[in-house]
Amino acid sequence: MSVGHEELWNAIQERCTALEPGTELVTLLSDRPFRVREISTDRLQIRFDDSGEKRPLWREQFEVLTDRLAEHRLAVAELPPGVEPYATILTLLADFGVEDDEIAYVPDPEMGGGSPYLISPADARTRPERLHDDAILLADLLDTMDPVDPETLETGTLTDLYVLLSDVQHEADRLRQTARESLLSRLGPDQELHGRFGTIRRTTRERRRPKDDETIFDVLSENGIPREWVLGVDSDKLDIVLAATDLEEEEVYDVEEQAYVQKTEVEEEEKYSRLQGLAERIEEVGGEEGEELREDLRDLEARLGEALSA
Repeated sequence: MSVGHEELWNAIQERCTALEPGTELVTLLSDRPFRVREISTDRLQIRFDDSGEKRPLWREQFEVLTDRLAEHRLAVAELPPGVEPYATILTLLADFGVEDDEIAYVPDPEMGGGSPYLISPADARTRPERLHDDAILLADLLDTMDPVDPETLETGTLTDLYVLLSDVQHEADRLRQTARESLLSRLGPDQELHGRFGTIRRTTRERRRPKDDETIFDVLSENGIPREWVLGVDSDKLDIVLAATDLEEEEVYDVEEQAYVQKTEVEEEEKYSRLQGLAERIEEVGGEEGEELREDLRDLEARLGEALSA
């Protein structure tokens, strides 16, 4: 390997410094997400997002690992947990990569440090962060619509409105389910909990599921009830019959066509870029108007935070 230790360490520092804020990396084998938090003269300080654990990656250990890779490839499946983040950082450099499930020194101008273990800031956001960001984008879009009447909107704007409403609903429902599980552990029978925005209480409902066929038929027989009374058409079996015979669907189904809008793609990078643009626009506005915008944003974030924590 022609790269010297000094040159290697400089390349590592430069590549990590160039990472966009919020960028996440994942370890090669265990898929543990981590971020580079600090770059020093003799180490990198990383923090694992799944546990909050902080760990230094020492310059000398990078040198030992690269010296080893100069002579032998290392199987990814055999990497010790402590070596994984070192190997992940090396894949940021153009001279290292993973081939045939092995990490190796593979100088190739075509690679250019395009690590498959690097996650962009937009993709690295947590679900609550995505909900927060989508809610801000939705609020910004609603601010530009006066009046908020879908019939008056240009098609592109109406499409963006639908996508953002769908994304906010989707992420909010996921977070609501998580919050529900935590609240159920704190709610006793007939107990109510009060927050600033509302009140909740424990509610129960029954969901019935038939027992197995033999158990049901035995009980019916014991009570003199003909089993034919409970037998019906099984739609799954009916579909098999349709596929295997010349029977037409219209002969056994009442078919009704319903039109609906389906979200087929979300431009996450475009949304993230818009968020950055909003932040930059607010920073550029000076004087009383700028402070008013910043205050509105802080108020929105505070209200969202309170709603999520409640």
